[in-house]
Amino acid sequence: MEEAYKSFAQVYDLFMDNIDYPSWCEYLTGLLREYGVKDGLILELGCGTGSMTQLLAKKGYDMIGVDNSSEMLEIAMEKKEETGQDILYLQQDMREFELYGTVRAVVSCCDSMNYILEEEELLEVFRLVNNYLDPGGVFIFDMNTPYKYETVIGESTIAENREEGSFIWENYFDEETRINEYALTLFIQEKEELYRKYEEFHYQKAYEIKDVIRLLEKAGMEFVAVYDAFTHEIPGEDSERVHLIAREKGKRLQEDKNE
Repeated sequence: MEEAYKSFAQVYDLFMDNIDYPSWCEYLTGLLREYGVKDGLILELGCGTGSMTQLLAKKGYDMIGVDNSSEMLEIAMEKKEETGQDILYLQQDMREFELYGTVRAVVSCCDSMNYILEEEELLEVFRLVNNYLDPGGVFIFDMNTPYKYETVIGESTIAENREEGSFIWENYFDEETRINEYALTLFIQEKEELYRKYEEFHYQKAYEIKDVIRLLEKAGMEFVAVYDAFTHEIPGEDSERVHLIAREKGKRLQEDKNE
């Protein structure tokens, strides 16, 4: 995970312009409000270049963005300077992130959780989230499904050619380890007629929904809901992305005992 998004950071926003971040933000803020988080401090894990972080800040939330890629955060900081938004960005590994205090909600977008390749490490992320949430705080995140890796992107090649750069994205899904390898070849424009070649390898793991719920509960959280992405519908066999919602439980129970 540490090696991901080094060269790709330079052209990430260019090639991700097909993602409708504003609509995604509307869905996400709808869920936050539905579960009582209408304002306050929110942490985004795996914030990348800050596209969603900025949109959530525009919605009135006080934002902290955490990402392990210095290259991605450098771009996020440039955006922050351009807009003048008051966003705190921290370069940290989500498996061992630290905050100064608790937050009202934690969100994570664009299948960032799939980059955690071991169950024990995903459990540790969930434990940290639970630790840094306010009593009863909300955790909302999305994940790619096993169906997507097995049927949609596994063993496929995606290529795109732009004037500023091109990429070839080859996928290899290992049924035994449940890990999808992305072999990414980039051609990034440096001068008018010169393109430099870069190669990166990214890895994501396919988790069954029931296992993710089990890990959330093992981490001390209360599982609330799982939806087919961008809906309030129960995921089907052909769902490619799901959103999961959990709540902090331990602090709230302790407060109830103290009352």
